[in-house]
Amino acid sequence: MLGDRLGESAGKITSVRILPSEGEQVWLEVSFQGRGNLLGQEITDTGTYRQTIRRGGVLYGEGHVLMMSPAGDLVDWVGGGVGRPTGPGYKASFGVFGTAQTRSEKLGRLGEVADVIEYEVEEDGSYHWTMWEWTGGGLTESQAAAAQ
Repeated sequence: MLGDRLGESAGKITSVRILPSEGEQVWLEVSFQGRGNLLGQEITDTGTYRQTIRRGGVLYGEGHVLMMSPAGDLVDWVGGGVGRPTGPGYKASFGVFGTAQTRSEKLGRLGEVADVIEYEVEEDGSYHWTMWEWTGGGLTESQAAAAQ
């Protein structure tokens, strides 16, 4: 179940590189950079993910993102997801899952939750993502607290 909306960002793919094949799997390395907000804080997000195409045209990727506020608060995010091409060029839609580490008090909540992201890429390589907290199998906040 999705909980609170945690943030969003938009930017552009900055590079694409073909990685060595692993068996029959061809991998791409995609780097990007953008700006947005996370828990009410302005951020710059810089990341790299590797992606392959599975049977049936399913895109699979796993990545690492550094998010930084102007005040120097850092978030170290890792995750993965699946998607599908939705048009020409880079155009694709992904469902992404992840988790983060941070020492920031302002962004500390990110280290306490799993997150779910809708990640949309346009033909020209521009992107937009929106992140929500994942609250678990339908538990209310009070039920989750009681389970701990």
